[in-house]
Amino acid sequence: MSKESSSSVYKAWEATVRKTQAARKRANSIFGISVDHADEDDHDHSSDESDCGPEEMIYNADRILPNGDYYTGFWCENFPHGQGKYLWTDGCMYVGEWFKGKTMGKGRFSWPSGATYEGEFKSGYMDGNGTYTGTNGDTYKGQWVMNLKHGHGTKHYSNGDWYEGEWRRGLQEGHGRYQWKDGDNYTGEWKNGVTCGKGSFIWSNGNRYDGNWEDSVPKGNGTFRWPDGSLYVGNWSKDPSEQNGTYYPSQSSPDANLEWNPQDVYNVDLKDCKICPGEKVSILPSQKKLAVWRSAKGESVKPRRMSVDGRVSVGLDRPFDRLQMWDGGDHDPPCNAGDHRPSTVGGELVEDLMGLHVEDGSQRGLAMKVSKTARRQGETISKGHKNYELMLNLQLGIRHSVGRPGPSGSLDLKPSAFDPREKYWTRFPPEGSKYTPPHQSCEFKWKDYCPLVFRTLRKLFKVDAADYMLSICGNDALRELSSPGKSGSFFYLTNDDRYMIKTMKKAEVKVLMRMLSAYYNHVRAYENTLVTKFYGLHCVKLTGQPIQKKVRFIIMGNLFCSEYTIHRRFDLKGSSLGRTTDKPLTEIDEMTILKDLDLNFIFRLQKSWFQDFCRQIDRDCEFLEQERIMDYSLLVGLHFRNTSAAGDLIPSGALTPTGENESDGTPRLSRADMDQLLLDPSRWASIKLGLNMPARVEKTERKSDCEFQLVGDPTGEFYEVIMFFGIIDILQDYDISKKLEHAYKSIQYDPTSISAVDPRQYSRRFRDFIYKVFAEETS
Repeated sequence: MSKESSSSVYKAWEATVRKTQAARKRANSIFGISVDHADEDDHDHSSDESDCGPEEMIYNADRILPNGDYYTGFWCENFPHGQGKYLWTDGCMYVGEWFKGKTMGKGRFSWPSGATYEGEFKSGYMDGNGTYTGTNGDTYKGQWVMNLKHGHGTKHYSNGDWYEGEWRRGLQEGHGRYQWKDGDNYTGEWKNGVTCGKGSFIWSNGNRYDGNWEDSVPKGNGTFRWPDGSLYVGNWSKDPSEQNGTYYPSQSSPDANLEWNPQDVYNVDLKDCKICPGEKVSILPSQKKLAVWRSAKGESVKPRRMSVDGRVSVGLDRPFDRLQMWDGGDHDPPCNAGDHRPSTVGGELVEDLMGLHVEDGSQRGLAMKVSKTARRQGETISKGHKNYELMLNLQLGIRHSVGRPGPSGSLDLKPSAFDPREKYWTRFPPEGSKYTPPHQSCEFKWKDYCPLVFRTLRKLFKVDAADYMLSICGNDALRELSSPGKSGSFFYLTNDDRYMIKTMKKAEVKVLMRMLSAYYNHVRAYENTLVTKFYGLHCVKLTGQPIQKKVRFIIMGNLFCSEYTIHRRFDLKGSSLGRTTDKPLTEIDEMTILKDLDLNFIFRLQKSWFQDFCRQIDRDCEFLEQERIMDYSLLVGLHFRNTSAAGDLIPSGALTPTGENESDGTPRLSRADMDQLLLDPSRWASIKLGLNMPARVEKTERKSDCEFQLVGDPTGEFYEVIMFFGIIDILQDYDISKKLEHAYKSIQYDPTSISAVDPRQYSRRFRDFIYKVFAEETS
C-alpha cells in the first residue's frame, strides 16, 4: 500500500472518529471525545508463519472496517497475527502483539479518557506484569490476573499516597505498606482493601501503634507508644465500653500523657487517614469487539466475527450481551442470501474468567443425563409423621436459644466458653413456664452446648439471628431426607434449604466438644475455609416417654443451597474400596451421591481460584490431621449450564438440534456478566471459594482393564458448570473402633485402598487424590 493510500485511509478513519464522537458527546456519552494516540514509532512486525496452516499466509494490510474501526498490521486468514494496531471509533486503541485474533503478549491499550495500560496480555485480558495509569493520575505497576491487580505491586495515588505490597483480585490483601502524603504510614496485614490483622501504624509526630486491626481501626490487643517512651497496653475497641488497658509513663516525663484518651486514636489520629479508593475502569480490554471484515486473499473464506480476546463465532447466536456496557459499534451491513455470517460472538475459543470457556466442538453423547425439572429433596414432616413432635421440640428449643439475649460482643472468647461442662438444660412443660411458651407436644428438656461459642460462630459466619430463627422455626415444616446415612444419623432440611440438621451419636458430640476451640480458631483465621460450618449443638430429652430418649443434633450450613439446580453430587475421599454407588446407571439422578470410582470428570478452576483452593485444602487438612480426624470427604456439586431438552449434557460450544444452547431457566453468566464482575469487585460477593464458582469440567474415561483406576484419562471434552464444594463429616476421630476396622480390612484388602487409616496417612492420600481431580485452567 502506498504512502498516499495509507494516509487517505488514516484520514478517513479520523473523520469517522470525529463524527462518531461528536454524536456521542451530544448524547452525553460516558466516553470522552479525545483520542489517546499510542506510540507511533515503527514496530517490528515479525511473526512466525509456522503458527498458521500451510495455506494460510501472513500478510500486512490496512483496513477501515464497516463500522469505522481501523486496523493496521499483520494478520493470518482473517485473524490479527503478529504486531498490529486496532483503533475503535470510541477512541480506544490497542498496539501490540496478536496471536490468531487474540491480544497475546506485550502491548499497550489506551482509553479515550487518557488512561493507559502497558504490559502483558493473555487472551484479551490484562494478565502478567504491567503498568496502568488512570485518568486521575493514579499509577499501578505490578502483577495482574484477568484484568485485576493480583500479586505484588506498587500503586502511587494522585494525591501523594502510595501502597506497596500484595494484591488479590483488585484489592490490597496480604502484607503491604501504605504511606500517606503527610508521612503517616501503616505496615502490616490487609484484607479486602482495608487494614485487618497485625500491623504497625506510625504517625509523622513519632507516635506509634502496634497490634491488631479490623476494618481499618485498632481492634483487639495492641500497644500505643509515644516518642518519650511512655506507652499504653490493652484491649482496643471503637466502643468505649469495650476499651480497657494500662498506661505506663516514661521516667523522663511521667505526667506527659495522663489526660490522653484512647478514643482519640479513633476520633482524631486516624480521622483523616483514609485509604484512597481505586479508580473504576470504564470498559475492559476483554469487552472490546473486533468488527467483521472480509478476507482479501480469497472470497471463499467465510467472514467471521471476532472479539478482541479471540472468540470466533461459529454460527451460534447466543444472548451474551445482557449486561454489555457497549456493543462496540458492531452494526453489520445486510447479508446476502448465501452469506452465513453469524450476528453475535460465541463459540470457538475462550471464555476465560474463573475457568469458564466456550469451545468449538461437536456434540457427543454422554451416558449420564440430568433432570430438567428440579425436585425437592426429602419428605415434609407433617402431623402424623413419626418425628413430628421431635420437630416441634426442636423448633421450640431453637426459638428459646436464639431469642434469649446474650452478651454482645467480642470475637475473643475466654477458654471457659469452650468448657465441655458449659451446657444448660431448660424444661419445656406443655402448660409453659416463666421462660418457655405453652405447646402441644409432650414435656421435654432442652440442652444447649457452649451457647456463647455457637452464638459467636453465627456472628462470625454473618448469620442474622432473625433469619436463622425464621428458617428453622417459621411456619414451614422441616423436611426429612429419605434414609439415614451410613452412620445411622438422620438428616433434616429447612424449607428454604439454608440449613441442615443432623442427629448425632454421643461419641460425635464428644469429638466436637474436644476440638471446638481449635475449630473456632481455624474458621476465624481462614474466612475461605472449606470445612463444614456449624451453627448450633443441642439435645432434646423426651421426658414424657416410658423410656427417656435423648436426641442430639447439630445444625450446619447446607452446601447446596442455591438457585442453581445441582445436577451431580460427588462424595470424594481418595480411597477405592467400596467407593462406588450401588445404583444402576438408569436410576442415577440429581439426588444420587456418587463416589470416587463413579467420578468421570476433572474439575478445572481459573488460576487464582485454583491457587486459593490448594492453599485452603492444605490448611484444612492440616487442621483435621492435628485434631486426629479422618474419614472426611470433599462433597462436590455440579450444575451443568448447557443441557438439551432431553436432559443430555452439551459440550462447550456444541449446538442443540434447534441451533442454540438450551438451559433449564436457572441463572447463567455471560461474558458480559463476568466482565461486569471484574468492573465491580463488590459483585463477587456471591462467588466464593466453593460457592457459586463458574468453572469447566473435562470428561474422563477409565481403562477397561483397570478395575480401580481412581482418575480416568482426559478426553478433551469440556462442559461449563457452576461448582459447589466443601469438606464434610469432620467428626470421626481415629478411635479404637477405626483402628480395629483398619486391622481387619487390611487382612483382606490393600491397606491403602480402605477408608479407615491413620489421620496423617488419610490427609496425605486425600490431598493427593484431590490435586489429581482438580486442576488449573489453561488458555
